[in-house]
Amino acid sequence: MIKHAVQAWMKDGIISIPSFLFQFYKKIGLTDQECFFLLNVYSFIKNGNEFPTPDELSEQMTIDVEQCSMLLRALIKRGYMKIEHYNQEGIYGERYSLDPLWERLLQQYINQQELQTSYMQNESIYTIFEKEFGRPLSPFECETLAMWLDDDQHSTEIVVAALKEAVISGKLNFRYIDRILFEWKKNGIKTVAQAKDYGKKFRMNQKREKVSETKTNVHDVPFYNWLES
Repeated sequence: MIKHAVQAWMKDGIISIPSFLFQFYKKIGLTDQECFFLLNVYSFIKNGNEFPTPDELSEQMTIDVEQCSMLLRALIKRGYMKIEHYNQEGIYGERYSLDPLWERLLQQYINQQELQTSYMQNESIYTIFEKEFGRPLSPFECETLAMWLDDDQHSTEIVVAALKEAVISGKLNFRYIDRILFEWKKNGIKTVAQAKDYGKKFRMNQKREKVSETKTNVHDVPFYNWLES
């Protein structure tokens, strides 16, 4: 009987806590004490008390009423929780909301996912370069590639497009790719479509220049009049 009673009591007292609260609370600027304090506020809200007093919170913790009051003010001021005013059937009241906390945690989670995606993309771009070059990249080449992505803020797609442009031009080397990226940035090229269009126009201009040079060279050949010899 006692065992069943304890089990029933434990089930009745369990609240659901997002796992990423424990994973990210430090990263969003909370201390251990602040995190546990917010969990207590969360527990009160889940159990129907949406506006617990510092006295009620203090009874659940090892800190006094004054410390609870200070934590409440600090967490509201720093944007981890807020006080909402509501009107339910003519009854006005106040309640605590932890929406700011969940929003911060969600944003932290999204940022981490974006970083992981970026890392995977950066990893794959090294593989793409090594396949095109037919060999492992040197430490200097890896550093240059990282610089294009991190320092120069070129997108992965643009760097790969510059690589393909170098392959088409028959000049597969990092110096030439760097020159392409420099020209694109100078001319405001930010998308792969813009890069392709710019590349086509550049190659067409090169062909025209070569044709023009050929014609010039032909006209420059001295004409010898054999009849006057």
